Amino acid sequence: MFDYEKIKSLNELEISVYNYIMKHKEEIRYMTIRDLAQAVHVSTSTVLRFCKKIGCDGYAEFRIMYKLYLEEETKKPKVKEIDDIMHFFQIAETDYFKHTLEKIKEVLQKAESIIFIGIGTSGILGKYGARYFSNLDKFSQYIEDPYYPISNDRKNTVVIALSVSGETLEVIQLIERFREHQCLVISITNTSSCTLAKISDFNLSYYVTEELMRGEYNITTQLPVVYILEMMGRSLK
Repeated sequence: MFDYEKIKSLNELEISVYNYIMKHKEEIRYMTIRDLAQAVHVSTSTVLRFCKKIGCDGYAEFRIMYKLYLEEETKKPKVKEIDDIMHFFQIAETDYFKHTLEKIKEVLQKAESIIFIGIGTSGILGKYGARYFSNLDKFSQYIEDPYYPISNDRKNTVVIALSVSGETLEVIQLIERFREHQCLVISITNTSSCTLAKISDFNLSYYVTEELMRGEYNITTQLPVVYILEMMGRSLK
């Protein structure tokens, strides 16, 4: 029901509807369109657009299809904690995802240097990505300082930006400075509707449920990011 192409077509508000539905699977079955709109803080029109983009004529049909979807899901033996991971691997098997990876492979093979950027957990994964690519004999480095000076000689440099939200101001500003120097940008984000994804030349999104601890610390699973980094790196062998 929620395949990759449909999710990728959703805008930021519609993604918020999708995220709410995935977090409140049982409650959704008994909510009216107005209840859902109020819970997500969007208009009923946004909910209707969401329904149409996932292939339903309206909210009534969505509730029927969603009920069938849940019934089908309960038949599958699985552990709740790995639902998001399994969903991502389904995304990774789509033609669109594989085609994007193939185009990224061509770009990375031609690059003279690769720079990883990210902050917090994404920064730690950026360091991992730089080391992993270096192990594969591709000159790579991680930039931690968001105010790092960018030299003019960067035409054959590819920047890989990591961010769960894709809205981290420091990362976006650094990417804009790299783009001024004709650097090609690849981003890895949770959704394709974020600012970082939109200003990138290539984007890979993994669409997992975003989790915050005490409303501040992001504990969203990063297993899809590790997988993407390793697939990108292994394509250079």
